[in-house]
Amino acid sequence: MKKQLWFMVGLLIIAYSQNSYAQNDAAAKALLTKVSQKYNAYKTIQANFSLDIKQANGGSHTDAGTIYLDKSNNKYQVSTKNQVLISDSKTQWNIMKAEKEVEISEASNSTNEINPTNIFSFYTSGFKYTLTNTEKVKGLTLSVVELSPLDSKKNYSKIKLRINKASNLIYDTTVFDKSGNRYTYTLASQEGNKALSGSLFVFNKNDYKGFEIVDLR
Repeated sequence: MKKQLWFMVGLLIIAYSQNSYAQNDAAAKALLTKVSQKYNAYKTIQANFSLDIKQANGGSHTDAGTIYLDKSNNKYQVSTKNQVLISDSKTQWNIMKAEKEVEISEASNSTNEINPTNIFSFYTSGFKYTLTNTEKVKGLTLSVVELSPLDSKKNYSKIKLRINKASNLIYDTTVFDKSGNRYTYTLASQEGNKALSGSLFVFNKNDYKGFEIVDLR
């Protein structure tokens, strides 16, 4: 399952702070604008998340972790039990603990390319969207927006975004890929403008002694 974290920071993340929407449901646009404004006010974000995968063949997988994001400097760390992604905006380290391997690659800061700095604003371009209904979960009222990619070559067919109606924060995101698998990412807690240590965004090889280093740059 070493690539599951890559899938998380892949399918969910499309474009950062581009508030240009296609012709869509006016109510959905108004809601997504509020969500975008909420997250754009944060310079840093720390969020705990869980991942629930339902496979087309009936299999399943769960994982959980934390994302630390310094938006203004395009730096991040995404950490789970078995894998860590670190970027200082120039270099990215993909640390796979079970394999005892670290892959080093150049960080991408493109607004048109997949990268973890965009995780809280992926919905702002590249989609058609519709506000569907309201759902109740754990005493919370959630607004539901369904997004369809404008690019038919994407390997997913639909994304379901549920938004906490009281806070305008994303509650969870479900990605439906074309092979029939379903990936649900739930944000258990989110904290904006938290002071984050710079060490979170630096790879320290002394923490991973005995790991094979694979430089892909």
